[in-house]
This record gives sequence, C-alpha cells and structure tokens, in this order.
Amino acid sequence: MSILLVEDDQALATGLLEALRKEGLAINHVGTGAAALHVIDTETPDIIILDLGLPDMDGMSVLKKLRERHGELPVLLLTARDTLDDRVAGLDSGADDYLSKPFDMAELLARLRALGRRVNTASTRIIKIRGVTMDTGTQHVAVDGAVTELPRREYMLLKVLMENAGRVQTRDNLESKLYSWGEEVASNALEVHIHHLRKKIGADFIQTVRGVGYTVKET
Repeated sequence: MSILLVEDDQALATGLLEALRKEGLAINHVGTGAAALHVIDTETPDIIILDLGLPDMDGMSVLKKLRERHGELPVLLLTARDTLDDRVAGLDSGADDYLSKPFDMAELLARLRALGRRVNTASTRIIKIRGVTMDTGTQHVAVDGAVTELPRREYMLLKVLMENAGRVQTRDNLESKLYSWGEEVASNALEVHIHHLRKKIGADFIQTVRGVGYTVKET
C-alpha cells in the first residue's frame, strides 16, 4: 500500500515518515498542494493523508481538485481544525476520514488500515484464484485451504497482482506500491519477492511477462 503525505510541517512529516515506514508502509511526502496534485496525477498512491493548512493553497481546494480527477481515491484529512463544522465540511467535501492534531499514532495506523481495506478493485474482500485465497480484511492468505504466512511486502505484492488478475503490472508500478521514494532498493529486490512467493504459493501462479512485469491469470 502506497501513501502520500501532504504536510508542510517538516518536523511532523519526518516523524510520520519514520513511524509509518517502520510499519512497513511505502509512504512519500510533499509539502505543498501543487506538488501533491502533480504527484497524484503522475504516480497515483493508494491513500492520501492531507493537511488542510498548506502554504500555497487551502487543503480543501486540494481535496476538491483531487476529487474532480480521482473520485475514489481514499483521503484522510489531518488537521488542527477540530470543530464540528470543520469536520463536517471536510467530510462533505469528499474526505473519507478526519483526524485532528494532536493525535495518537496507534489511531492513525488503525484508520489507515481501515482505509487500506477499501483499496481493492475486487468486488469482495475475499479473492479466490486457482487455489489461493486472500482475505484483504484480515490480511490472511491460504493455499489450498492452508494458511500461509507472508511478510508485509510479499503480501502487498500478491495483493496488487490478485486484485488486478488478468492485467499485467509493470515493475515500476509494483515497486511504487512496495517502496518509498529514495529508499535503497536492490536491483533484483522485486524478483526476490516474486521468487519467495512462488515457493510458497506455487511456481506457476505468478506469470512473468518478459520486459514488462508480472501478472496473475484468473483461470
């Protein structure tokens, strides 16, 4: 799951980046509304954490433009504006959730998990493909009925492939879901994850599309 943090308070942003990366999340950061809109249009993340008090434009304006271009993209507002009217205005403008500063990190993580469960192109949280069953709510994976433990990045990689079964996922797209900007990534890191997944769920489950990326066939 990839997250874009839009926050102009550098100290807060640094703390959030460190804490969320420790949880294994791929999170990137920009400090202005204009930068956020550019990133969202060019490298759309799974979830946006949006501060309302940005230096170049009001966060509500960013939210409005974002909704015009990406209607279903989950947005969590993170702001010091904590009156009832502010919360109502944010939710009515298209935000999916609202968290007031200061906040507890455990609560932020819980809200991100809830939003993450909605980042699913499948019609149900249970995805079954050729003997592999994934429950995106509990994050459990079973192979022929036997639960298989997967590290977070292997789980996220498999989730992207299974949610998009039948469609080829490029290397760049897959890596953007697993790693943050600037994170040191070995040139063969994706192949290593694929190799480990194949050992756990079956050698033929994930297909290589030479020169492009990977895919999971529906049948």
